[in-house]
Amino acid sequence: MRAAHTLMYFVYSLLLAAGLIVALPYFAVQGLRHGKYWPNLAHRMGRLPRELAAEAEKSPGAIWIHAVSVGEVAAAAALATRLKKIYPRRRLIVSTTTITGQRMARERIAFAEGWIYFPLDWAWVVRRFFRAVRPGLVVILEVEIWPNFLRVARREGVPVIFASARVSERSFLRYRCFRGFVRRVLGDASAFLAQTNEDAQRLVALGAPAEIVTVGGNLKFDAPAPERNSLADWLEKRREQEQRTPVIVAGSVVAGEENAVLDAFAQVRERHPEALLVLAPRKPERFAAAGEIAEMRGWGLARRSSLDFAREFDPETGVLLLDTIGELAGAYTAADLVFIGGSLAPAGGHNILEPAALGKPPVFGKHMENFREIARRFLDAGAGVQVATANELAGAWNRWMEDPGARETAGRAARELMERNRGALDRVVGRAKELLATDEAK
Repeated sequence: MRAAHTLMYFVYSLLLAAGLIVALPYFAVQGLRHGKYWPNLAHRMGRLPRELAAEAEKSPGAIWIHAVSVGEVAAAAALATRLKKIYPRRRLIVSTTTITGQRMARERIAFAEGWIYFPLDWAWVVRRFFRAVRPGLVVILEVEIWPNFLRVARREGVPVIFASARVSERSFLRYRCFRGFVRRVLGDASAFLAQTNEDAQRLVALGAPAEIVTVGGNLKFDAPAPERNSLADWLEKRREQEQRTPVIVAGSVVAGEENAVLDAFAQVRERHPEALLVLAPRKPERFAAAGEIAEMRGWGLARRSSLDFAREFDPETGVLLLDTIGELAGAYTAADLVFIGGSLAPAGGHNILEPAALGKPPVFGKHMENFREIARRFLDAGAGVQVATANELAGAWNRWMEDPGARETAGRAARELMERNRGALDRVVGRAKELLATDEAK
């Protein structure tokens, strides 16, 4: 049996290497065009800052939190804050996979002792990371199953918690094809705190030991409401001084959605000529393309990156392109209406909880596969609206502008839904304390 397991890991590592080789031309193109992948590749292969290992020698037993990208970092910030308060002497290390996630982690979790990229999943690379970080506990948000990482963690005696664990239907079907291997891998974890009963059932069906799987909820419900930023202050001034209303924030818009959002906005402008749209692409590499689309359609466009708050704003400008990182959540505080992207195009949807925490009822498309349960709760509570087309999006926006009472009722329902679903943070912290107590007793 041990030989069979060793062979499975060998084959997995071989396939991972083959996949990387095949993908190298793509990485090269993306690196040259958008600055992606190459800047952190050496890091992910184990070339880590020397001071990281030096500090680990002095103070082993770090708490390592992994948040894949921007959405997970926002949830990780509250968890990191709580754990650092409880364990001020333990180093806190935060890892991400994406460059944008890394930037936000350094901003939102500035009190951490280190920020790193997650290792590529070869055993020798993972071991190098473990020597440099010397973790006492690893917390991974949602479910990123990396077999060699979990195997090394088990052999090093480092517990791994999966918080807000989620298994999409697509992932479930894919993992089932390798159920024997996946069962072995999941058994190396210490705890799965699933988002929903369905997620917990899928984890057990894939082979996770039932005794380590519980329903813990979604950490994103516990994230604090976004704070007002300088961009929100500037948008408020446009509303007050120039009657620019409604202010509409279309957040996390992906390729293929820009035209639909602009079509819907055009219909709003027919009834509300002073409306202002904040168009926020999900990925930095879409900033230029989104701006070109708006300009080609004849919209007066301003770019946040070149916006001078002290200068007078051109009244002909209808669209503000949010081509910066980390300002979207704050911009929601000044919004009259919102749309959450990645949902009209088949991208799985994005986080609707940030505007909801502010009492801004979200409008989103039909492709919410990554947030299916959350979307269902919002629709059942009358706390949001789901649309399928640009015309439906325009209709939702116009209805709420012309019926402020209905919008406020939906906003209250959104806030109340957020409050009812809090508690995941306490559950994750409680499990972390149990595992760290075991570590301290060694």
